[in-house]
Amino acid sequence: MILNCVIVDDEPMARKLLQEYIEETDFLNLVGIAENPLKAIEVINNQETDLVFLDINMPKMNGIAFLKSSSNLPMIIMTTAYGQYALEGFEMAVIDYLVKPFSLERFIKASQKALELKVLKQKNTLIDKTTPQYFYVKCDGKIEQVIYTELLYIEAMANYVTLYTINDKLVVYLTIKGILEKLPPDKFIQVHKSYIVNIDRISTIEGNMLHIGNTKITMGANYTEEVLKRVLKDRFIKR
Repeated sequence: MILNCVIVDDEPMARKLLQEYIEETDFLNLVGIAENPLKAIEVINNQETDLVFLDINMPKMNGIAFLKSSSNLPMIIMTTAYGQYALEGFEMAVIDYLVKPFSLERFIKASQKALELKVLKQKNTLIDKTTPQYFYVKCDGKIEQVIYTELLYIEAMANYVTLYTINDKLVVYLTIKGILEKLPPDKFIQVHKSYIVNIDRISTIEGNMLHIGNTKITMGANYTEEVLKRVLKDRFIKR
């Protein structure tokens, strides 16, 4: 994957160094150079741009003002001799903040962050396009659509399951095993021999009880360890 990038800096030596670093980085492709943000806008609008190396102290408009004035910019890596702007830059979601003079190794590390972010965005876009956000079930002689995000939990009753959604309750001729196999494993988990829950809908964990809205569901002893591992993974903040 290649990142098309633009340099925005009023210093000729700084532009020259960035150009040399870009040429040394195999996943970067320089598509434009601008001496100030006003000229950069024209370059970005006319070139497919993934990444901008943006200086801060420049004539006519500084880098911070440029970020604040534009709502649809490519990814930004700030390059400046002034470290005091770092916090303000990160608050505006810049990828990284390079304080001059910086080495080629530090430059590549910052650029790698941008590459990883683009890969992640493309992956998420592909998932959104290819993964259905709903499914259909037959209930009372009708075919009903069930949206994953609105499905709270599922309760099994012999050869039937009841699907509890935000606005409805659907009794369907299916087994709990059968429906579990069709649900996204990153969103739904079996917590008891008779219950499947939407992980994103769990509001409270109290002992072996899961709170989903006003409903309390007991975790089975054989499921508890795996449930806690899955539900709390990368989400549990502790001291």
